[in-house]
Amino acid sequence: MTVPVPFSGNLRHVPRASAAIALAAITSAAIALGGCSMTLGSLTNAPEPKEEPAQLTSSANISSLGETIKNNPDNPQAYNMRGSVLAQAGKTEEALADFNKAISLDPNYGQAFANRGQIFRKTKRLDQAMSDYERALALDANYAPAWLGRGLVHKARGEATQALEDFNKAIALRPDDAEAYYNRGLLYQSEKQHLFAIEDFTAANGLVPQQLEPLLGRALSYLALGKAKEAASDLDEAVQDDPQNVQAWMTRGLAYERLGDKTKAAGSYGRAINLRPKDEAARSAFARVGGRPGQSYETF
Repeated sequence: MTVPVPFSGNLRHVPRASAAIALAAITSAAIALGGCSMTLGSLTNAPEPKEEPAQLTSSANISSLGETIKNNPDNPQAYNMRGSVLAQAGKTEEALADFNKAISLDPNYGQAFANRGQIFRKTKRLDQAMSDYERALALDANYAPAWLGRGLVHKARGEATQALEDFNKAIALRPDDAEAYYNRGLLYQSEKQHLFAIEDFTAANGLVPQQLEPLLGRALSYLALGKAKEAASDLDEAVQDDPQNVQAWMTRGLAYERLGDKTKAAGSYGRAINLRPKDEAARSAFARVGGRPGQSYETF
């Protein structure tokens, strides 16, 4: 889905500081670009033990945080911390209750407002999300996660200019935030400003090199610019990072199809079919490059 352009002229590009998904439906005729946000632990003030994500969001860890709250029932930070972990575990309404409690205990707790805003944004309650991000920024105008969150609300509303301004601010405050670069890249991509999009996806990839989304986003912009070889290189890495991702295999198939390598194209489309057998776009693309059911094709 293309973000509507509520202004004349191009989006203003701000270079990334100190050198410091997209969703696409592949058809035989075109790439349709859409947008999604990449979540890289952007909930703020979450606990930072040296644990794997599964351990962090485990029932045992949540129970332990519950004990902390039991011993500190009037501590807003404890509720905010548990809310962050609950949100990462997908327990949205429980997380929301904890953020509500944190805010009731401390009405000036900006991080809790920003965290609750993220819950509202992800559950499509955009007006409530905007209100919470605005409150967080009123409390701390230098709080980068709130700028990013508000930018995502503007983007979801189709307010491209305001979204760009907020992403720029988030990046200026935190030039190491991959999520901000990635989402600004998606915004540029939706406005067909692919060189700027590639720059931002490259920055995001450099900060989180094993995330599929920046690679896939950059590949889509490379394809839009006719750079199939560069796209194929990114997609080779993307499908190794996430071999279960249908879109990555589909987009890789298109890249190799444009390079004239029908074997790798058929292999990529075939992998997409294996993952999603009823996908008509994958079946059509597989047939288009001469793929034959039951035959083996190399993918690398």
